[in-house]
Amino acid sequence: MFTRIKKALPYEYLQVVENQWRDGKSHQRVLWTIGRVDRLKEKGTIDKLLRSLAKYSERALLLLAGVSDPNAEVVKIGPGLIFERLWERSGIKEVIKGLLQDHKFGFDVERAIFLTVLHRLFSPGSDRRAESWRKGYRIKGVEKIQLHHLYRAMAWLGSPLGDEEQYGRTPFTSRCLKDVIEERLFVRNLDLFSELTLVFFDTTSLYFEGEGGETIGQHGHSKDHRPDLKQMVVGVILDGEGNPICCELWPGNTTDVRTLLPVVDRLKKRFHITQVCIVSDRGMISKKTIEELEKPPQDISYILGVRMHKQKEVSQEVLSRAGAYRVVHPERTHCKDPSPLKVKEVQVEKRRYILCYNPEQARKDAQDREAIVESLRDKLKQGDKSLVGNKGYRRYLNSKGPHFIIDEKKVKEDARYDGKWVLRTNTDLPAEKVALQYKQLWTVEKIFRDTKSLLQTRPIFHKCDETIRGHVFCSFLALVVRKELDRLLQKAGHKFEWQEIKDGLKNLQETRIKEDGKELFVRSQSRGCCGKVFQAVGVAFPPTLRLEP
Repeated sequence: MFTRIKKALPYEYLQVVENQWRDGKSHQRVLWTIGRVDRLKEKGTIDKLLRSLAKYSERALLLLAGVSDPNAEVVKIGPGLIFERLWERSGIKEVIKGLLQDHKFGFDVERAIFLTVLHRLFSPGSDRRAESWRKGYRIKGVEKIQLHHLYRAMAWLGSPLGDEEQYGRTPFTSRCLKDVIEERLFVRNLDLFSELTLVFFDTTSLYFEGEGGETIGQHGHSKDHRPDLKQMVVGVILDGEGNPICCELWPGNTTDVRTLLPVVDRLKKRFHITQVCIVSDRGMISKKTIEELEKPPQDISYILGVRMHKQKEVSQEVLSRAGAYRVVHPERTHCKDPSPLKVKEVQVEKRRYILCYNPEQARKDAQDREAIVESLRDKLKQGDKSLVGNKGYRRYLNSKGPHFIIDEKKVKEDARYDGKWVLRTNTDLPAEKVALQYKQLWTVEKIFRDTKSLLQTRPIFHKCDETIRGHVFCSFLALVVRKELDRLLQKAGHKFEWQEIKDGLKNLQETRIKEDGKELFVRSQSRGCCGKVFQAVGVAFPPTLRLEP
């Protein structure tokens, strides 16, 4: 007994048939015509029927119960299904395919790049592992991809453009193919970028296990505390909504301050922007940087955080200036209310500062300091030698003879900064607008933290600049599809942690059993947030049971 498809154009019907031996020949007898195939699939009737029949098949029952079969092959199907759709929705697949039209490779470059990006998302690490990692997943079109294909694909992404296409390059690196992909993605998704006048800029560094390429690996200030190894600097630019725009790659001895102005100029040329307002944290500000930003013809708008403790003008004049605060957000009455915020504008000669104050944060800072000082008093009674290495304690200590004492002056001075932060800007925006724009940076910084965790895909063993650039750019593409997923989940009203999403998708598996020349596939049940992720992205679940000849 078996099933067959009876074609009666334009429809197909599913029938249950048995073989009978009559007059020395085999004859088929139709026992039951179940119905039209398209309607059965639409209503899920076939899945229900298979589950019902499974009660009379010990083998099918074992499969549905999740019991492993010695001859079964289990693969994870959730990551490939979801991110294949996001890969298409974000436009990455279309852009890469378009650029590959004039190239002839002996393998599918687009599939190799997708495999690398998916590997970064679910198992960050060396590209050497991606080839073996994929065997535990069902990923469309990567069956023949080998390690040297991944390297060649990354070298293609990082390959320099011709001399006639080097407009807008920075002094630190040439324009590469990955820049073209970023620009085409920007044009394609222009509706996502409501207004590209406000950009957020942050950098990180990546060190190399080997030589670090021909030019890009250099010794510099290591944020990873590995001054013994060569490194590169990676800059990421996001728009005001946190959408990734592009990533910039420089040799490891390039400082953040040196990169800021060339990056702004390059942004204008690459994305045809007339005016840019840079919003950046305290690590980017310096007197020289601000002077360069304000010089004509740049005349670049900026909102920059100030290091309050290190700048005398701020600590002595801005924080001491009298004047009433304006309330932007009052004290909370509900946990979902915005955090309280007050602002005060301070002008020092021609320099405009915005002093921001959060009374809720001020109370927390005071409580934290009080707890530290109280703990410090107890520790001092027991001996002070163990306190030297504790930075939290050290800031309030002073040496007097052979022992340490609490410096009450430092404690009092520290209280001046409770709940406060200072911004410097050359915009004519109202003070409250400046403060809110900078606060948006804190939201974007969460994306930066996610970005850095993706970008820091070590160890990096590549020896050529092209493959190094392609390696990092694959991490940027991973950030793009992650952002697209976050956008769809937010639209659907969901908020999940990334680890929760990864676990849910990896738990969706499919078991394949070969028997009598046929293959039976059984899908596991969805767990956790997996179902909601599929629904938000618009991907249909595969059938619970399917049979292939």
